[in-house]
Amino acid sequence: MASLVTVFGGSGFLGRNTVRALAKAGYRVRVAVRNPNLAPYLPPMGSVGQIQLMKCNVRDHDAVARAVEGADAVVNLVGILYPAGGQGYEEVHVTAAGNIAMAAKAAGASTLVHASALGADPDSESDYARTKAEGETALREEFAAATILRFSLLAGADDKFFNKFAALARIAPALPLIGGGRTKFQPLFVGTAAETILKCVQDRSTHGKTYELGGPNIYTVKEILQIVLRETGRSRPLISIPFWLASLKAMILQFLPGALLTPDQVRFLKTDNIVSPGARTFKDLGIVPQSVEAILPSYLYRFRPKGQFDEAVRERVTGSP
Repeated sequence: MASLVTVFGGSGFLGRNTVRALAKAGYRVRVAVRNPNLAPYLPPMGSVGQIQLMKCNVRDHDAVARAVEGADAVVNLVGILYPAGGQGYEEVHVTAAGNIAMAAKAAGASTLVHASALGADPDSESDYARTKAEGETALREEFAAATILRFSLLAGADDKFFNKFAALARIAPALPLIGGGRTKFQPLFVGTAAETILKCVQDRSTHGKTYELGGPNIYTVKEILQIVLRETGRSRPLISIPFWLASLKAMILQFLPGALLTPDQVRFLKTDNIVSPGARTFKDLGIVPQSVEAILPSYLYRFRPKGQFDEAVRERVTGSP
């Protein structure tokens, strides 16, 4: 019988890509989510009965214990970009990580893989980055052999970064450059991130290690927005907004649907989000990450004025104008 892997946060962007990768590799997958009725797209990713949905609140010790019962490996992908729906950073990033690690150890799981983020720092001004670091500590205190993966900004068909700015470029007369757009990122294809999680589930040599994982290229926010505009066939001025003004705007924007911008996100943007010198990286895992510039054309074309009928898209697909 195939090994069982319990995935927390499997209905999210990284989660569904990870569930698909695990199922394709032949694992039985138990996906612990808050609302199983909102994740009907997961079971069809595997064979009949291969992927099981299970209702679980990660703040509930008993529910987490039931979710990891019998699992050979546990994957924690739970995380939030901003507090919402009664969930805060402390509960989701710190308390949940400790609960999952404690339950995984008690259940006798041999492997625990935890998705964190580049920039995780206990001394960070950003609550997001600080609690990500505290979550890593809580995890390791309970399960010392856990593998921690610090991912950079993830790109993919359903991402909430590149798609957001591509959609904004359709209606906005200009795009904002917070802090001048000088903050550096190392965006990564979500498929590579899912491949990495699978690798760590399979490879015991990764136990107890922390990896910092970014794409092959480093871009400033300004360069990223220029790429988005190029791929969507739009021409928009990029307007520099100082951090202090962005913080004031964020105090209002955080209350709009989808929290367009929060004060904590502004604080997070004050620090570069790239792999640290000397950190373990994809090279140590034997994985070659794809460039986001090779991935973005596959889904941002729909934001072009003529969508898939745009001449540039036709040339790319057919090789002729």
